[in-house]
Amino acid sequence: MASSAIDPEDTTAIARQLGRVPRGAVAVAHRCPCGEPDVVTTHPRLPDGTPFPTTYYLTCPRAAAAIGTLESSGLMREMEARLASDEQLASDYRTAHEQYLAVREGLEHVAEIDGISAGGMPTRVKCLHVLVAHSLAAGPGVNPLGDEALALLGDWWTPVSCADHAESW
Repeated sequence: MASSAIDPEDTTAIARQLGRVPRGAVAVAHRCPCGEPDVVTTHPRLPDGTPFPTTYYLTCPRAAAAIGTLESSGLMREMEARLASDEQLASDYRTAHEQYLAVREGLEHVAEIDGISAGGMPTRVKCLHVLVAHSLAAGPGVNPLGDEALALLGDWWTPVSCADHAESW
């Protein structure tokens, strides 16, 4: 799950990436190869009490932009159609959904979102940002559709660190 607690330097980086102070973030779940946080683990209940099902939240604006391009390409419709016809893929995606729920439950039980993961899991594909964040945080082999989208992104962090490129966001 989360690889490190959020220290003030990471909080500053995440706020720069998001353009706002992060809400409910409890840990850095993954770091970009450039060294910046790119996924945070978020508490399932935000500080204002709002239930929040997105356990893994993508913070890297460069990755988010690249994923937005994938979403606009029709990839999500293709993936969802495959879920309907590929029993193994559907089974693996359901397992990813269950893993996601188990991690969130380990943070806190929130009755309002019980059984609801994110990104459309387990039967739909609604948000590649969430699926890629899950793949980055959980590692390869956990979320098959997140892994596929991640492979299509290429090296979003190149040619320079996201921190060096921050002024262009």
